Amino acid sequence: MASVRVDSLLDAREAGLAMELVGGRGGLSRRISGPRVQKPGLALTGYTNYVHPERLQVLGLTEISFLRQAAPDARKSGLEALCALEPSAIVVTRGLEVPPELVLGGDKFNVPVFSTPLMSSVFINRVTKWLEDRLSPTTSVHGVLIDVLGIGILLMGKSGIGKSEAALDLVLRGHRLVADDIVEIRKRPPDMIYGGGSEIIKHHMEIRGLGIINIKDLFGISAVRDAKKIELVVELVEWNEEEEYDRLGVEELRHSILDVAVPMLRVPIRPGRNITSIIEVAARNQLLKYQGKHSAREFQDRLNRALIEAKPDVPHVRVDEVE
Repeated sequence: MASVRVDSLLDAREAGLAMELVGGRGGLSRRISGPRVQKPGLALTGYTNYVHPERLQVLGLTEISFLRQAAPDARKSGLEALCALEPSAIVVTRGLEVPPELVLGGDKFNVPVFSTPLMSSVFINRVTKWLEDRLSPTTSVHGVLIDVLGIGILLMGKSGIGKSEAALDLVLRGHRLVADDIVEIRKRPPDMIYGGGSEIIKHHMEIRGLGIINIKDLFGISAVRDAKKIELVVELVEWNEEEEYDRLGVEELRHSILDVAVPMLRVPIRPGRNITSIIEVAARNQLLKYQGKHSAREFQDRLNRALIEAKPDVPHVRVDEVE
């Protein structure tokens, strides 16, 4: 099961959590295995049946106000009972004063105790999004990911078929490189997949005969981006005279990545074919489909109507059945 270390929350500056450690330093190596956050509520009174230790526990204004008015012995026993469950970590929000009993309990049971100036709702929203991103399923594929007219296109195909060269030509046309060679893919709820490059090879591209080039340095920051939603897979294959290729586009292929079915095109490569233009048109066609316009299916409908009007007794046919 995927998990993240508690101490990684302190380094998550991009999440804007503004967390400060106030106790339980010995538990920073604890792990969080789920994105859901819990407010313990009744656990502070000793009823701990439904506290999930693998989640972050958040104490906001309501909980801290309750602890302030509670008798010292009840406050101590409630907080110690919560810490004894050894949750991943406890966070006090709104910059409220952290009860000394909570700090002592965190140190005793090695449960990290944090403070943040954020309101509970804001903190929970931010940390949940950050955890969902870090705990989501991941994989990596061999290919090139490029942003063409706002459509994330994953180019796939065997090594040496020309994926990087096609991507370089697209960059020259003003489109943006996301990743070359190894594309790291992460699934985000409910069914979206995003790809990016690894830190080592980010913004770099390998061109056979030329070597490694830095797209960002050569063409500027506008020629690259760090991540992009994958919306179309284009597989480049060698032309085979004995194989039948889709000439109509009525039936859509799908490629499964992390259990997400992504629209797919299989484009054969042969001398004289302008692959870059085909990919660019594929992106434009995908944009049309998002607007509800499917050119191939509209053509099939017009053809069927024309056949029926010409011969009323002619049965309905599919366009791919017409030679």
